[in-house]
Amino acid sequence: MTGMQTETIHFPGRKRTVESGFTLLEVMLAMSILAIALVAVFQSQSQSISMMARSRFDTAAPLLAQAKMAEIEAIASTDLTSDSGDFGDHYPGYSWSFEILGTEIPGVEKVEVAVRNENMKSGNTFTLELYRVALR
Repeated sequence: MTGMQTETIHFPGRKRTVESGFTLLEVMLAMSILAIALVAVFQSQSQSISMMARSRFDTAAPLLAQAKMAEIEAIASTDLTSDSGDFGDHYPGYSWSFEILGTEIPGVEKVEVAVRNENMKSGNTFTLELYRVALR
């Protein structure tokens, strides 16, 4: 539409001008429909980002826990009972901790490795457990 068109309508005894275009009500209605659509799109985008972060954690945490468990197994020290740290610059926000606990079964101990992502609000811990013959 290049512009507004004006049309003159003649009524008996008076002259009336009608302009074609959008009324304020039509513009407000269109803007509210657009706003509702944009809110849905932004909410979908936010949920997508959240799901991506969750997926990244669900992939990285088990691999990091397995790597840390392998390090603990390689050390095989009898005086090592617990420790904690982080994964450095390669995995910012990720930290680990482990604890070696006794069990009810004589000669068997439980090694528990936990990997946490400090950037996530909930569901941010993955725990890996291993039962092995006690080294003590």
